[in-house]
Amino acid sequence: MNKKRKTIGIRLPNNPIARDLLAGIGEPLLSTSLILPDEDFAQSSADEIESLIGQQVDLIINGGYLSEKPTTAVDLTESTPNIIRVGMGSTIPFE
Repeated sequence: MNKKRKTIGIRLPNNPIARDLLAGIGEPLLSTSLILPDEDFAQSSADEIESLIGQQVDLIINGGYLSEKPTTAVDLTESTPNIIRVGMGSTIPFE
């Protein structure tokens, strides 16, 4: 959830670990980007996450380095799709 919006985002991952995890559990998975208090960007290093909050979580999956390029975001709350952000992921189906 975004403080400015009353909607949720649905991510369609291209990451093989995320896809295998979803296939294994057979249902949606709730997740979030880890943006710590007083930080502007999400954490992307499993080792750094382990050192910062490892004692507070049950599991950290180290999938290697994640791109800092944001994902494409498309608002589907209206009858016409609205491309909010162009990043990783094609916008062609929504143009």
